[in-house]
Amino acid sequence: MSTEQLIFEQGAPGRRGVTLPLMDLPERPLSQLIPREFLREEPAPLPEVSEIEVVRHYTHLSQRNFGVDVGFYPLGSCTMKYNPKINEDMAALAGFARIHPLEHESMVQGALQVLYELERFLAEIAGMARMTLQPAAGAHGEITGLMLIRAYHEQRGAGHRDKVLIPDGAHGTNPASATLADYQTITLPSNARGGVDMEALEGVLAEHGDEVAALMMTNPNTLGLFDENIVEIARRVHQAGGQLYYDGANANAILGLTRPGDMGFDVVHLNLHKTCSTPHGGGGPGAGPIGVAAHLVPFLPGPLPAKSKHGYYWEDAGPLSIGRVRANCGNFLVLVRAYTYIRSNGPDGLRHASESAVLNANYLMRALQADYDLPYDRECMHEFVFSADRQKALGVSAMDIAKRLLDFGIHPPTTYFPLIVHEALMIEPTETETKETLDVFIATMRQIAREAVERPALILEAPHETVIGRLDQTLAARKPDLRWEAEKRPEKSAVRV
Repeated sequence: MSTEQLIFEQGAPGRRGVTLPLMDLPERPLSQLIPREFLREEPAPLPEVSEIEVVRHYTHLSQRNFGVDVGFYPLGSCTMKYNPKINEDMAALAGFARIHPLEHESMVQGALQVLYELERFLAEIAGMARMTLQPAAGAHGEITGLMLIRAYHEQRGAGHRDKVLIPDGAHGTNPASATLADYQTITLPSNARGGVDMEALEGVLAEHGDEVAALMMTNPNTLGLFDENIVEIARRVHQAGGQLYYDGANANAILGLTRPGDMGFDVVHLNLHKTCSTPHGGGGPGAGPIGVAAHLVPFLPGPLPAKSKHGYYWEDAGPLSIGRVRANCGNFLVLVRAYTYIRSNGPDGLRHASESAVLNANYLMRALQADYDLPYDRECMHEFVFSADRQKALGVSAMDIAKRLLDFGIHPPTTYFPLIVHEALMIEPTETETKETLDVFIATMRQIAREAVERPALILEAPHETVIGRLDQTLAARKPDLRWEAEKRPEKSAVRV
């Protein structure tokens, strides 16, 4: 006979990390607590380790993660910037972190005050009449905003409007949200300057004007370019009876400089987890409040935070409201962080943040445009998009460049987006990086450009300095290895005589 012995990387039989006290309750057979069919016949095959082994193991794992606190993170479009730790401290206060969303209004006056004031801050920043803080992320805000637009059209007897116009360089969530909201989408091409092609817009409106519910735009767009025709675009869409929706993913470029409401937008979502603190790597958390112009206020989700002479309370949104899309408080602690960020910076600080983000992006773009192709050669806002077509002709792709950056402790920028740029490298330095950090990035990108000419194999085999080297991405996607398993070694049992 033979059995399998599990070989673990750490630990030894009999080693313990903690000793638990004896239970002060009468013991009961497990079969009375757990159905017998779910009980193990043998103990789980787990390593036996000391406390220090466990602590070091998980600490080492955490040190393998890349984060904005440990290195430069120039990820385009999804703003990943350093956020002051005071925002985390405020969100950790017991008066915020330990309250229950269903506590009576009289017991959470401080929390209601934060929500009430934050709504007004955000409305002023966006140039909107009111906001709802309920949506949990940008895409959630998008579907909420489109529901508002649908309710508005239906209330006016224009429920037949079933088309949403979307530029070809839009974020992927825009057409996805429009489809989820049961709209048909029409793609608008970009012009030579990287903005909406006005002739194409005019043609679509001439053909489908009475069917258009809205135009969804990001401004500046995913190319990092401010659309020079935005006021005229708004005029034409409104003239046709449609609404303008502002995707606020790139709002880090415009705080205190301009406002979507002043551009002519009717609905705005703001990604607070990008623009106003709360690092959101790894999928969350987020917050995507929606702001609306005055004519859409009656349709907002409710209840809304309000104030009277007696204090703060929840106000019913009224009979035209589309109804609640999440809990009243939204992602509350994300909102606390955003409130702290806004109060800490003030109007001048917010404007300075955007001005610095724009300056940093233009500094990088001009410093590197001799080494990489620049499809749209004009001043950018907070981000810009290079093409690696020149390197691709040498056998080095945008993805290869991204992997090589890992060897220098720099997180790669977004690659292959927007789709209208071949071999796209979308770079966003944010306002929080120093000139010295930007200069290191410039030197690194120049070195990689030289390597593409002189030593392409070095890039094609990158990364070299990370714990895990280059993966087969197709195999990893189709057959992911999502768990660690102990090595199994056959072991002969003792022979009985």
